[in-house]
Amino acid sequence: MGAAASAVRPGKARLWCRDADFAGASHNFRYTDSQMLLNLTILPGDGIGPEVTEQAVLVLQTIAEAFSHQLQLQKKNIGGAALTAANDPLPPDTIQACLSSSAVLMGAVGSPAFDHYPNHLRPEAGLLRLRRELGAFANLRPAVSFPALEDTSPLRTEVVRGTNILIVRELLGGLYFGQPRSIEGAPGSRVAINTMSYGESEIERIARVAFDLARKRRKKVLSVDKANVLECSRLWREVVTRVGKDYPDVKLAHQYVDSAAMLLVQRPTDFDVVLTENMFGDILSDQAGGVVGSLGLLASASIGGVIGLYEPVHGSAPDIAGKGIANPLGAILSAAMLLRHSFGLESEALCIENAVSSSLDEGYRTADLASAKNPAISTSAMGQRVAETVRVSRSLPQ
Repeated sequence: MGAAASAVRPGKARLWCRDADFAGASHNFRYTDSQMLLNLTILPGDGIGPEVTEQAVLVLQTIAEAFSHQLQLQKKNIGGAALTAANDPLPPDTIQACLSSSAVLMGAVGSPAFDHYPNHLRPEAGLLRLRRELGAFANLRPAVSFPALEDTSPLRTEVVRGTNILIVRELLGGLYFGQPRSIEGAPGSRVAINTMSYGESEIERIARVAFDLARKRRKKVLSVDKANVLECSRLWREVVTRVGKDYPDVKLAHQYVDSAAMLLVQRPTDFDVVLTENMFGDILSDQAGGVVGSLGLLASASIGGVIGLYEPVHGSAPDIAGKGIANPLGAILSAAMLLRHSFGLESEALCIENAVSSSLDEGYRTADLASAKNPAISTSAMGQRVAETVRVSRSLPQ
């Protein structure tokens, strides 16, 4: 997967990889920075997933060369691609490959072609099952306003400038997993049922992830709930408050989800770490993507279990699949999170993040970010640009 980077438009500046703070930086799962075997399972998935994943792999190959690591890859199907090949959105060989690797990098799942399938056979069911199999209960979603992209935000520049949010979303509970769930009754009188359920231990473990990460950032946690209406949220607030007492150096605040959504648009720079349950986190993280300019920029890490799962937030976008115009930066930044959280390779992660920032500073844009001043380049050209910037920063042969 991923050919060597070809020649692209030359950059204007030489980027040096250096240690610095970046959204969501964590030193959990710390290993040595010497040579390592990076044993990864790659799940390209559906829609634009294969296109953006290919560019993320290209950058990982460049990083492995630059830092003298060995990259070992195996590619498997998930979602619609797996349904087409095996009539199962998460085939057993995919699960086995993921559990035998050190980390999983995924593209996207979902396609309108499978909308008529029963719930357990839809592409998204494969992703939900994979999260359970990996035990990945903590979803980390950074939303950072890059200086070069301040004008792409729908908000005024002075409002969005400096935005650096980390949304910590509980990933294995709530409405998405609760039972019972069903649609019952005769046509015209059917009733749909979903169940929101959280146990104290589920809330406590995700809260501790958020507080630990806040200690490495600006030491602020905003817990988002709907405690004025939902019993789940009342328990959530109670448990988070109790856990917060173990972190006296971190400032804890609580906010109802509707109010938090409003404040995210009005004062995004006030936010540091946002802790919330599954559905609220799903919605707020997409909103945060709009605040900083594009969902195509958003990376995510799903950690806490035996194997970490890394994927861009943007989804499969079937309407632009195969056109070579998708933004690969969310996938590339997900690869950076993979290096940080699954291998403890902070310098390598920062090298990718700095290469992305440098490429944007130099005016490189995909279609979702393009303007008259900065015309669009293709998905592959953007991936090659980031990889080339990494090569320059490490003084590798061009």
